[in-house]
Amino acid sequence: MLIASMKNVVFGYGDSPSLENVDIEIHSGEFVAVSGPNGASKTTLLKLALGLLQPWSGTVDRASRRGDGKKLVVGYVPQQIAAFNSGFPSQVLEFVRSGTYTSGSWFRSVSRQDRELAEQALKQVGLWELRNRKIGELSGGQKQRICLARALAQQPDLLVLDEPTNGMDAASRERLYSLLGEMVKERQLTVVMVTHGLSEASPYLDRIIELEKKETGGWKCCTTTSCNGHFSPVV
Repeated sequence: MLIASMKNVVFGYGDSPSLENVDIEIHSGEFVAVSGPNGASKTTLLKLALGLLQPWSGTVDRASRRGDGKKLVVGYVPQQIAAFNSGFPSQVLEFVRSGTYTSGSWFRSVSRQDRELAEQALKQVGLWELRNRKIGELSGGQKQRICLARALAQQPDLLVLDEPTNGMDAASRERLYSLLGEMVKERQLTVVMVTHGLSEASPYLDRIIELEKKETGGWKCCTTTSCNGHFSPVV
């Protein structure tokens, strides 16, 4: 199933385009990495795909329903770790549990399923033992992992991650890639992840989308590489 696509997309800030010739497709059950040098508009690419930015030209489409007709749930983890300062009042478990509220009212009572989903998500990222800590007391890598746990508690069909391993040590990065790889295989989760750690992530990836610099300046998308043969590259 086609989850998202971008056709002949051009976008920029000010008067100059920062992305041109964007032509990609994301299919259900893929684990896709987005790569490129610093300043290559990788975050911009994610925001365009999510509808947070509107292209200057071209088309961006994203499925609103799953194959079974149910609403397609999107989880997004941006680069906002610094926003959680030492005075942030929420406890870890409260923050992660708030991810379940996307399926209902913020004012409803916490259900047993909410509690179970939050517990499962925190255990998946290895932070259940810190559930009663204040978020502001955590390290940068731990904050990154609880943001991921909150997204997982939503039970997303599409998970979009912007450099999710920032601040993580090698063991935590390996655990994350392995977890995401398992979820892609077992429940057809679709993952799109910006990362510089291709050498570590590559055993779990299906495709790599790489932003390339144009001869005339700016960035174009995209070179796609099939990592394991399960999916054909989009050219």
